[in-house]
Amino acid sequence: MKLYEFAPTRSIRARWTLQELGVDFEAITVNLLAGQGQTPEYLRLNPAGKLPTLVDGDVVLTESVAIVLYLAEKYPEKRFVPTDPKLRAQLNRWLLFTATELEQPLWRIARHTFLYPEEQRSPADIEIASREFREMAAVMEQHMRGREFVVGDHVTVGDFVLAYTLDWGNEVQLLDRCPTLLSYMKRMYERPKAPMRIAAAAASIGM
Repeated sequence: MKLYEFAPTRSIRARWTLQELGVDFEAITVNLLAGQGQTPEYLRLNPAGKLPTLVDGDVVLTESVAIVLYLAEKYPEKRFVPTDPKLRAQLNRWLLFTATELEQPLWRIARHTFLYPEEQRSPADIEIASREFREMAAVMEQHMRGREFVVGDHVTVGDFVLAYTLDWGNEVQLLDRCPTLLSYMKRMYERPKAPMRIAAAAASIGM
């Protein structure tokens, strides 16, 4: 099994799942800063030129949420996806919420902070996206009160995806009103097989 990754990106979610599973895998760094995501060889695996990409035999899979679900379903004994259909539906609900309501405003902030050329950046868009993130983080804050995990009484891939996304939100200082989420994120990253946090991952490659 091969994981194409770049330290601080959403490939952390896939790495986290693999480490929690205890699965042997080959980590292949794709340096996005050096343009390696746009090489013909890599684009054949992932036409979007993004990370992560998982290669498992003849399976080539992109999109971090799809990857973590695939891995969890391949190793069901770890219980990283619930078998109960009602809990599984709730897991899907919160995975989608994380990807659409929390992650997307963070992407907008990143684009208008450093990804877009300076002349295309919009401070107003950063302000709007920050407000949208805070509003949706408040929804997740309420959901997580009194809970150890996103769904059920056992860690799932929903926790790996959410904890990474919260770390991203924390990096842009948008979790100051969410003590429950901050405590939950800290607890998740204290797990023995948790990956590096975003700041440490970025520092590891000199960012």
